[in-house]
Amino acid sequence: MSFTAFRGVRCIATGDLAQVSLAIEAADPHAGDLLLFDDRTGRAVDVDPRTGRPAATDSPDAPTRPSRGRPKLGVVAREVTLLPRHWEWLAGQPGGASAALRRLVEDASRSSRGADRARAAQEAVHRVMTTLAGDLPGYEEALRSLYARDDAGFDALVGAWPEDVAAYLRRLAQAERQART
Repeated sequence: MSFTAFRGVRCIATGDLAQVSLAIEAADPHAGDLLLFDDRTGRAVDVDPRTGRPAATDSPDAPTRPSRGRPKLGVVAREVTLLPRHWEWLAGQPGGASAALRRLVEDASRSSRGADRARAAQEAVHRVMTTLAGDLPGYEEALRSLYARDDAGFDALVGAWPEDVAAYLRRLAQAERQART
């Protein structure tokens, strides 16, 4: 996984978490305005202000609740709401409703894999763009260009922004463009 750290509008580092954490420490983690992004999702990662390292998100002491389903197989029970005719159709399928739903989900996930990757990449650009450039001139137009897949318009609009922000957004947008082809 790749991460990118910003101090304000200046990129400090890009790389794996260990590399970026070292760069954050070297750049004075206490100076403020520090943002760390997961490049794949565009989500901001919390940084411990005392150390400059990503904050722990999962506590090993958190109580675990026994789960339903077949945990050895990774099966998770959840509620599904369907119309009566859907339940009737599912009941008549080989293996029953659960097996039929699993097959349908697998088929749908295989057929939409590229579109799902493109949408996730587009959402990552949107998240980062909102955090780093949400108050910059042309933000809304750039966002519209992103969702309209107007690549030239997007590149032109973000080109007016601080250099590191524009370069990072273009890099993330390039991943979105590759995912949609």
